[in-house]
Amino acid sequence: QVQLVDSGGGLVQAGGSLRLSCAASTRTFSSYAMGWFRQPPGKEREFVSAISRSGGVTTYADSVKGRFTISRDNADNTVSLQMNSLKPEDTAVYYCAASYDTLWNSVPTSDFGFGSWGQGTQVTVSS
Repeated sequence: QVQLVDSGGGLVQAGGSLRLSCAASTRTFSSYAMGWFRQPPGKEREFVSAISRSGGVTTYADSVKGRFTISRDNADNTVSLQMNSLKPEDTAVYYCAASYDTLWNSVPTSDFGFGSWGQGTQVTVSS
């Protein structure tokens, strides 16, 4: 399994921006589709965004579409989530996740499709 380390969370006012990063310790990063999930306080974990192994295909939850952007750097073994126009309802612990050996342009969206997870990073958006 790949080891994932999330970072970049923090406290921000509504309308602000944050950039989350996830570093993967593997020599075969391009073998993994990558995703971001979040767990709001008192709620179930939910899908946020995913990016294919190629980086050419991305998908987003409707709640973040147009505000969040996922990207990856296969040379640097990192995946990032740029979050703009943040809302209080974006408050959650955000988790990076990796899905091994998916099709080159596949973007899993269920947490069952991801076998490795980061430790999570807290994002708090104040109103």
